[in-house]
Order: sequence, then C-alpha cells, then structure tokens
Amino acid sequence: MEISAKMVKELRDQTGAGMMDCKKALVEADGDVEKAKDVLRKRGLSKANKKIGRIAENGVIIDYIHFNNRVGVMLELNCETDFVARTDEFKELGRNICKHIAMENPKYISREEIDSETLEKEKEIYKAQLADSGKPEKVVNKIIEGKLEKFYSENCLMEQKYFLDDSRTIDDMIKEAISKMGENISVRRFVRFELGH
Repeated sequence: MEISAKMVKELRDQTGAGMMDCKKALVEADGDVEKAKDVLRKRGLSKANKKIGRIAENGVIIDYIHFNNRVGVMLELNCETDFVARTDEFKELGRNICKHIAMENPKYISREEIDSETLEKEKEIYKAQLADSGKPEKVVNKIIEGKLEKFYSENCLMEQKYFLDDSRTIDDMIKEAISKMGENISVRRFVRFELGH
C-alpha cells in the first residue's frame, strides 16, 4: 500500500512520534493507522525502559480539587529538565494522574513501597480465608500469590488501571510520556485529602 505524506502527518499529529518512525510504523501496519499506533507504542516503550534509570530531579507540584470540593490531591511529578517540566504535555500528565488519585485512592506509589509488616498481615488474612478449603499447600500458595497481585493492582498507583481508560495502567501512561518527551519521568510522592477522613 502507498503511504502518503498526509497519512504520516496525521499519525505524527496523533502520537508526537518522529516522521520517519511514523512512516516505518505505517509501512509495517500496511497503512492501518490504529495498528501503526500500536507499533509506535511498542517501540516507544522499549525506548522508555532505557530512560527509566536516569535521574529525574526537575518537575512540578500539581494540585487537583474535585468539583465537589470534598477531595483534593497534591502530586510531585519529576522529570530530567526544567524545559520538559514547563511543557503543557507534562503538566497535563500530572493533572490526569492527580484526577486518577482522587478517584481511585491508591495507598502507595509502587509495590516496593509496601512494608513487609503490611504484606505479612495480608498473607495471614488470605491464609485464614483458605484454612478450611481443603486445598493442598501448593494450591493455597498459588491462590495467595494471585490475591497479593490483586492487592498490588488495587493499592499501588503505578499498577492501577487508569480510571478513564482501563486498557492502560498509570505505569503505561508514564512510559508512553517518557518515549514521547525523551526524558525519564517519575512520581515522587502524592497526598490525597478527603473531607472527614
């Protein structure tokens, strides 16, 4: 299929990827724009993974107050340079994460942040729930592992599915932003306030 300059420009406008990357993705996807987006996302995520180790010391503090004035969030979102920190795209990412935190109420940024005492307590609860199941220990341990994974996905910001698009996690959104902006981006901390809590 012939890949026109118009198709390349449209894909570039929608993804922010480079012209050559867009053209290659469209060729690989036989001109299908949606498939080309997936190709770019996969490539971008592998590039993003290389940038994750870099130090992100710049950034912004972003706040969000829910329309009912009963929930508020403050977030520190970091990147590598002041230049990226000032872009609308970076601030928009921060606002979207703030709204997500307001709606989904994560307790931690990532699973690495959870102390061993909390994890042990969760495991004890799961063991007690399965005590009378009569299942072999191997099976019980597998079930406990599955319940822990669910616990992480419900309580860790990076593993939660984005509240407006459950095909992506917050981690996916940040990796996409890293591949677009070319810098490491990380959530340093957040605090969520809810009236009466």
